Amino acid sequence: MKFIHLTDTHVIGEGLLYGQDPAERLATAVRSINSEHGDAEFVVLTGDMTHWGDAAAYGRFACEIRKLEMLVHLMVGNHDDTDAFAEEFPQTPREAHGFVQTGFDTKHGRFLLLDTKAADTHAGAYCAVRRDWLREELERSDVPILLFMHHPPFETGIASMDQIMLQDVEAFYDVISPHKARIRHLFFGHVHRAIFGNWRGISYSCMRGLNHQVALDLSGTPDRITANFEPPAYGVVLLDHDQITVHLNDFTNSSQQFDL
Repeated sequence: MKFIHLTDTHVIGEGLLYGQDPAERLATAVRSINSEHGDAEFVVLTGDMTHWGDAAAYGRFACEIRKLEMLVHLMVGNHDDTDAFAEEFPQTPREAHGFVQTGFDTKHGRFLLLDTKAADTHAGAYCAVRRDWLREELERSDVPILLFMHHPPFETGIASMDQIMLQDVEAFYDVISPHKARIRHLFFGHVHRAIFGNWRGISYSCMRGLNHQVALDLSGTPDRITANFEPPAYGVVLLDHDQITVHLNDFTNSSQQFDL
């Protein structure tokens, strides 16, 4: 099966963000997904749909994302506002306490979409209520699991972003560690970079954002996020019973193609 990993669209209601139009970037990504990967079963968007979390931004975001010709699973990030999001997307599944997290089954495993948003901070959190939900989800069966979250639960080497990663890491890990052998992959956003690796035996991947990226500054300080305009991208994920392949699609790349 094929699905798309999209993240950090950062749409605003009107005007430009850092001199760019994130809604137009999203529109370009949607056209690319529809035309190049229309056979994908669904899209998972791992948070930061909007930049300011206002109603106008969600309206503009909705106008573009609803042009996708396949199912879309939406998640919240630190730039999102859950109430404003719910006004525009009232049918999005939420657990009993209102957190925007859910699970669904596919032929190659159960997908768990986690809500790591915390109030009044850009750092991530996964409180006891959310951990209880995740624990119940993991204990309900022994099928393979694919995890999706906005904030990474580990450092990436970029000090400014590591400052605002998931904060309650060990409590989160205590929940997932008994099931680690069947967690096939962890997908996240937030860092605005293409990152691939392994955390405590769990493989992971992150995609670039659409409007702006975080620079690869491994010697920076925690109080300064250096950004740039590296090309936007989304992930094209191929999944079967014994393999996961994550392709990075620079969908604005217009360089000439030729036969080698």
